[in-house]
Amino acid sequence: MTKLQELLKQINRKHVYIQTHNFPDPDAIASALGIQELLKHNGISSTICYKGKIDRYSTDKLRELMEIELLNVEDLSTILTDEDEVILVDAQKGNSNIVDITGDEIICIDHHPENEKFPYRFKDIRPEVGACATIVAQYFFENNIPMDRRIATTLTYGVRIDTNNLSRGVSKLDIEMLYRMFDECDYEIIHMLENSNLCFDDLMAYSSAISSIEVYDDISFCNTGKDCPVIANISDFMLALKEVSFSVVYSRKSDGIKLSVRSEKSMLDAGKIVAEALKGIGNGGGHASMAGGFVPCTGSDMDVKLLEAQMKERFLNVIADVKKRAL
Repeated sequence: MTKLQELLKQINRKHVYIQTHNFPDPDAIASALGIQELLKHNGISSTICYKGKIDRYSTDKLRELMEIELLNVEDLSTILTDEDEVILVDAQKGNSNIVDITGDEIICIDHHPENEKFPYRFKDIRPEVGACATIVAQYFFENNIPMDRRIATTLTYGVRIDTNNLSRGVSKLDIEMLYRMFDECDYEIIHMLENSNLCFDDLMAYSSAISSIEVYDDISFCNTGKDCPVIANISDFMLALKEVSFSVVYSRKSDGIKLSVRSEKSMLDAGKIVAEALKGIGNGGGHASMAGGFVPCTGSDMDVKLLEAQMKERFLNVIADVKKRAL
């Protein structure tokens, strides 16, 4: 059986919920839409849901142009029951970037390192793949299910964004799926989304990051200010500096500090380093080249400054230990 056929065997209800990680990005939305279309092809209806908001202009524009319906989990609080079946995409149960909603998480499709052994009925977790949308695209081709322009365009954009246009964490499967979807895509829409992905507030976040950057050897830290929606982009931007090979970018939220981490050295695994650095004060994880984390904090500005200093020291100590063991 194909993986999609295995997945379908585990669904017992006529309607399921597809949940992305909080504050979904193009890869999460594309993957959810692809799964929704595959389920529809097999007579199963579904609702895509998430927590937070879509805070990037280009991501929200993708949702608008592709007419993707996404519901906030808060709007489903009186509807969901323990018997409802939930499919997780681009996220895993227990991660810091996904809320535990009412329902039974029966299926997980993701491309991040597996964090814990949760008893899903079916899981397809492939950390070696650059984008979750790649996995979903493969389901279409393996099962000879038609892919229209809307689905192909959305999946392609998800793959391109999560692999930074095939320059980060890319696998042969990512390239193969992009090649097979090429003729079905609307590249005019993709180029428009890629070239119109900043607004004025984003520029202010870049300004804050640049003015606050600190570099220790080849490790950079910078603060983007409050509620920054583009910390991942800024982390990529900082890594472009020739003096930097490991970037930590953070932004204060109402309930804590969100971090984006990038590494261009194979010796410095971003996912492992952020997990170790935040152990005991928060949590984090991800791929070797890109990762994220979160540290809860609702204290005063002084509390946040002290926490920022503690985080920097923890990162520097963990990285120093990694380098020492490599000698």
